[in-house]
Amino acid sequence: MDLKSKIILISGPTASGKSNFAIKFAKKIKGEIINADSMQVYKQLKILSARPNPKKYQKIKHHLYGFYDAKKNFSTGDWLKLAIKKINEVRKRKKIPIIVGGTGLYFKALTHGLVNIPKIPLRFRKKIRSLQLKIGNKRLYKELLKIDPISKDKINSTDTQRIIRAYEVKQFTKKSIHDWFKNTKSKFVKDNFLKIYIDYDRKALIERINLRTQEMLEAGAIREVNNFIKLKIRKDKTVNKAIGVNEIKAYLTKEKKFDEIKEKISIKTRQYAKRQSTWARGNMTNWIKLKPKDINKFLKKI
Repeated sequence: MDLKSKIILISGPTASGKSNFAIKFAKKIKGEIINADSMQVYKQLKILSARPNPKKYQKIKHHLYGFYDAKKNFSTGDWLKLAIKKINEVRKRKKIPIIVGGTGLYFKALTHGLVNIPKIPLRFRKKIRSLQLKIGNKRLYKELLKIDPISKDKINSTDTQRIIRAYEVKQFTKKSIHDWFKNTKSKFVKDNFLKIYIDYDRKALIERINLRTQEMLEAGAIREVNNFIKLKIRKDKTVNKAIGVNEIKAYLTKEKKFDEIKEKISIKTRQYAKRQSTWARGNMTNWIKLKPKDINKFLKKI
């Protein structure tokens, strides 16, 4: 398999072992790893975001991990700009870039380009968010389908963020967000990519998630959130969506007991993994689906 001209993409649900696989892959092909996880970019959330441990890097260069201040929002556009820059830098060093993470929109932006939707005024966006809070997610989804029927097959009825985004784009631009996406183009040709999705059995993945939750809490996730609270980050910042932040806050304020927040973090992580898998089924149809038991066999073939 000639990989010299390739950009390796590795995705999969949370806790599927993507980072370890990427390191093994990088060792085999003289690669460098570039992060594609929206929470692992933040400096202040090393443990809760499951950022790879530098001690396990095994001299493999890692990029775009833990470099961004949580007080600022980090968009898909921000990531794409930095990722393209890093890909080019890695290639100049005659190494192979390996993009790894679980944020599907990052991969879509890289392979298909980033949609150039006109900037929507903050006042207008707040109005739509207020509407969602008033009428609820279910009702807003129905309203979205009335004005943008295409969304029925594109957006899950429980995906609040994407529902709001699609609704505000349609209302403001009078054009479906999906039509905007049609006009995008990647900076790279399609054949540049080798796309691998780690396809974990649901039951085995749940066990891994439960174990990782326990390990995070033992590794100092509570202390990490305590330090995070002291930063007084505004509630509208993206980083607050990290699983575990609000749960541990409830423990620190004595609203919830330890066992309760441990279970809640596991449940929310499992729900997130399910959303990732659902998204992948609709958007990663032409990826190599690699079962964990086949990883070593795959690496031997390289």
